[in-house]
Amino acid sequence: MTVTFDQIVVFAILLVTLVLFVWGRWRYDIVSLGALLLVFLAGLVPADQVFLGFGHPAVITVVAVLVLSRGLLNAGVVDTLSRYLTKVGSRLTVQVATLTGIVVLCSGFMNNVGALALLMPVAIWMSRQSGRSPSLLLMPLAFGSLIGGLITLIGTPPNIIIATYRAETGLPPFGMFDFAPVGIGVALAGLIFISLAGWRLTPMREGQGASEELFQIEDYISEVLVPENSKIVGKTIYHLTSEMVKETEAMVVGLVRGDLHIPAPSWHEIIHAGDILIVEANPEDLTSLIELVGLELAECKGDCKALLGSDDIRIIEAIITPDSLMPGKTATSLHLRRNYGVNLLAIARQGHRLKTRLGQTRFFIGDILLLQGGDESLQEAIKALRCLPLAERGLRLDRPRKVFLAIGIFVAAMAVAALNLMPVQIAFIAAAVTMVLIKLISLNEIYESIDWPIIVLLGAMFPLGQALENTGGAHLIADQLLLVSDRFPPFATITILMVGTMLLSNVVNNAAAAVLMAPIAISLAQGMGVSVDPLLMAVAIGSSCAFLTPVGHQSNALVMAPGGYLFGDYWRLGLPLSVLTIIMAVPLIMFFWPY
Repeated sequence: MTVTFDQIVVFAILLVTLVLFVWGRWRYDIVSLGALLLVFLAGLVPADQVFLGFGHPAVITVVAVLVLSRGLLNAGVVDTLSRYLTKVGSRLTVQVATLTGIVVLCSGFMNNVGALALLMPVAIWMSRQSGRSPSLLLMPLAFGSLIGGLITLIGTPPNIIIATYRAETGLPPFGMFDFAPVGIGVALAGLIFISLAGWRLTPMREGQGASEELFQIEDYISEVLVPENSKIVGKTIYHLTSEMVKETEAMVVGLVRGDLHIPAPSWHEIIHAGDILIVEANPEDLTSLIELVGLELAECKGDCKALLGSDDIRIIEAIITPDSLMPGKTATSLHLRRNYGVNLLAIARQGHRLKTRLGQTRFFIGDILLLQGGDESLQEAIKALRCLPLAERGLRLDRPRKVFLAIGIFVAAMAVAALNLMPVQIAFIAAAVTMVLIKLISLNEIYESIDWPIIVLLGAMFPLGQALENTGGAHLIADQLLLVSDRFPPFATITILMVGTMLLSNVVNNAAAAVLMAPIAISLAQGMGVSVDPLLMAVAIGSSCAFLTPVGHQSNALVMAPGGYLFGDYWRLGLPLSVLTIIMAVPLIMFFWPY
């Protein structure tokens, strides 16, 4: 088949786009918009169709699912499930199975990054309680969020994209649970493998940097003020540490009384109102000490008085996400105390606590911050800075009384879509509006919950995928795959298509992989004269199974710093999990979606 000039142009644009995706110098939404502009300038997409992708049903559905996921999180649905995890015991196999099982279940029906974000603090807490490295739990948790998305139409954006591409062939789009026969089998096999053997393949990031300094922070020193109404006024230091807060490991290592400084005070020293105690404690024990006996943090002076005006001071760990406002800036330039009412107490990077001056240290994506402040200040700061809380103590975002209401609205939307009473995008937009009307989601949270870079990526990539199809580029690639299909049995074609999509999704966003590979699958099916369904299902599975790199999916990237993982760690569990996915998915596709 002769290659035309238009095909050469579209392939060149795609190649440059993929290279820029992998390079990561510019964010993927900017790269995709540049590619969209190029296909227009090349005359491959008419002016009146350049921005049609932003109104594509798949884009609208993704927006609705993200908003609904925020409503479920606000209502405390995932929190309610995760509370029971504290009772599963200390056996690592049981912990891995329980955590991964819950994230698989949740990811099938909500944004998988959101489900992962809610369970990460639980995983870190369980690791601490068991005295293990969090690396043993976090990678299985991230991969569980990916395989859980295979179960339903709304589990992951690639499924929504593939459903709409099926509609373009003249068939009805895939329904809510059409992915379930294959997705459940793959997810169940993956869950069993991860729980019984897979976690043993994850690297155990131990040592002082990752364990003691980053998460436990044993040697953290704080000053606490004894107010007049404190329970310890008139008591001895011995009474404070041995009787009143004996469940913590907090230790008083110094005392300041006016101009008098007492290092290593006697246990029989009587505590007076106005004393400042120098306390050695990790963040959890310090918080318990303050709350149990009525102390006040004395870290800030001058411009930080407003921070200490709250009686409920808490310390949390938060990770800087790719969408955060913080990368490249410092605590001083951001004016964290003045603008956000929080103290930055420590920074950890790549599993090690930094020893540099905090105010002048530039932040990077993946840094873990130890923040201190009041409940309200911390909540607002986390939202404004777009960070993800990790080991949080006191950020109570759930509203348990509305759990069943939120679930009811969500289930109703799924039922309406599954019964074809409404198109899925209409049903889920209606459910999202309902959650807003009953105040499960605030007006500001509507826009905060939407992952705008993903929406821009999708809106820009659909016309690019259309250009690949219109120029015959997809058909050209399909012709090369037909040479394979003529020589090998049908399962080989499905396998090759799935493996190719899987490799692509490990270096570019999974939604982009689905948009690029779906037209090729359709052209291949037409060339073979077979049903398009098995090939589209192969693309759907391959797009969502990015287990080999931390850049393949946001879930992988989010656990990299808290787990202390290196770039090359992911394939150790990811490669056998990818092979298992292919072994399970191919025969299931051929059985439930035959040629």
